Amino acid sequence: MPSIVGPIKIVSVGGGVVNFGDSFYIAPKESTKTNAGSGSLNTGDFICTNNGVSSTNPFDPDINDQNLTANA
Repeated sequence: MPSIVGPIKIVSVGGGVVNFGDSFYIAPKESTKTNAGSGSLNTGDFICTNNGVSSTNPFDPDINDQNLTANA
């Protein structure tokens, strides 16, 4: 089914997948995990972020979160 994509603005893409329209198969080849405080990863032209107290706990007891082995 054809799709209609409206106006978009891509500021940056760092190793990710950007897809427009139909796609049969999408498989990411890289995964990352980022720990950041509230409002620190906002993107846009006019950002107004008001945070009281922000705390980030980067402790992760899992060894593997997103396995990419055997991902075609």
